[in-house]
Amino acid sequence: MATTNTIAASAEKFLHYLRYVRNASPKTITSYKIDLDQFIAYVTPPGEDALALTAVDHLVIREFISHLYDLHLQKSSVARKLAALRSFFRFCVRERLTGQNPARLVARPKLPKRLPNVMSAEEMNRLLDDMTPARTTPARPKKFRNKSAPPGRLTRASNTAPLVLARDRAILELLYGSGLRVSELTGLDTTSIDSSERMLHVLGKRRKERVVPYGAKANQALEQYWPFRDEILRRAKPPAPITAVFINFQGGRLTQRTILNVVKKYARLLTNNPDLHPHSLRHAFATHLLADGADLRTIQELLGHSSLSTTQRYTSVTIDQLMAIYDKSHPHA
Repeated sequence: MATTNTIAASAEKFLHYLRYVRNASPKTITSYKIDLDQFIAYVTPPGEDALALTAVDHLVIREFISHLYDLHLQKSSVARKLAALRSFFRFCVRERLTGQNPARLVARPKLPKRLPNVMSAEEMNRLLDDMTPARTTPARPKKFRNKSAPPGRLTRASNTAPLVLARDRAILELLYGSGLRVSELTGLDTTSIDSSERMLHVLGKRRKERVVPYGAKANQALEQYWPFRDEILRRAKPPAPITAVFINFQGGRLTQRTILNVVKKYARLLTNNPDLHPHSLRHAFATHLLADGADLRTIQELLGHSSLSTTQRYTSVTIDQLMAIYDKSHPHA
């Protein structure tokens, strides 16, 4: 077994594996690189020789974890970095770069059990039903049109409220109606939608494909959105055909940050929950399915979870909701 592998060289091989074999997302690869670079910097002080991979044992990793606590990192951040080291050394053992995974011998920080704050079905219906011009258009004077803008170009002073509302309504309906991740929503193309069967062809984590149904309300929202999408493209006049389902006023694909801002906007306007997040709608999708009798395996497939244990946390949410209803309603509670 080779003993000349440095941690840095092995880390490059691991990142290459994540990118080209596991098809991990750029965000995931960046997170792993940041965590591994921090570990490499800790075990390789300036001016010293690079540490051999086989020289790392569980005591070195424990010292690194203590160092992270000295930096006042949150337990969740420490746990993530330890998980990154476990995955890295697991890869190294499999590739025979080292003989053991020392990170397995280090206990992970005990994290507080956090359950997602899930909106009720009634609250979700009220939010979506309230997405009307009367409820979402602020009463304020119109801004002056930008006289230097080319004719037909969409500006802040343009009458864009109907276009925005139709697009945003379709966004929220699909997030809640199909339980999509934000990256999956922004990645939807027009060819991803089978309107006759009301099915979405979704590209999830690690580029895994799955088929997810969408309901009548989401279908209605999409049907109302298509003419406005065509209008946006007509005004924007993009140089090439646009395949993205959800687009901005320049004809480009919406970013994940824009989706976050969209959800935050309507949470602020229409709910008492300013902390509402796009993932909150995914949580609501799963929790409401479970409360109505769907089995965990089905929900796992719909959400695209690789592990059933990830899906099982919704069981705790549903039980907590049932207990809250019981305590509030039962005379002998």
